[in-house]
Amino acid sequence: MLVALGASTIVAVALLFDLVGPRLMEAWRRHQARVRRAPELSFDPGRERRAEQRARELLRSCVSEEEWAMYRELGFIRVWGRRQDAGTGAEYAYLIYPHRPVVAYLAQTSKLLSEYCITFPDDSRPYGSSRLPDSDDVLAKWMALTGDEERLLEIANMHLPGRQVDPAQVSRDLWRLGRWERARLGDSAGWRGSAPVDNAS
Repeated sequence: MLVALGASTIVAVALLFDLVGPRLMEAWRRHQARVRRAPELSFDPGRERRAEQRARELLRSCVSEEEWAMYRELGFIRVWGRRQDAGTGAEYAYLIYPHRPVVAYLAQTSKLLSEYCITFPDDSRPYGSSRLPDSDDVLAKWMALTGDEERLLEIANMHLPGRQVDPAQVSRDLWRLGRWERARLGDSAGWRGSAPVDNAS
């Protein structure tokens, strides 16, 4: 009886393998073919760092010495507006941050006017992504503002101040920019940041 049961089990397994085996083999062949077709792109952890280094070199070659020093030391670039503010006739400027909206403000009072949100995707292959390197993003905005300010303002999404960039942070940045410019003026005049001597005492 045990012999008959064993023989029946062997026959059942053989029949089952005849039914399922070809499907399993076909699935395995398809898997192997997909693995062979897939391009082997090895992960390069230094790629983004090298891309940012190249972007910084390009930015430095395009902007003025003052703008490059501003970006290097403060993390943003100021670009002066080409027109006067329609409402007040006052001068205005923009702060360009990497991967954040361009912030417009009145130069005389530092009053924030608006934010202009615009993105420049990285379409390079094979590693294209939704983000350019930081310095490339700053350069793209700088080129758009200095080349065709009106066009940039037309295509950008305009929002009231504070929508994406903290107004308190912008105020601190404008204060830092003022100190930075005064220090540079002092250096160029030979003061090196020292206070003038009072000869009256």
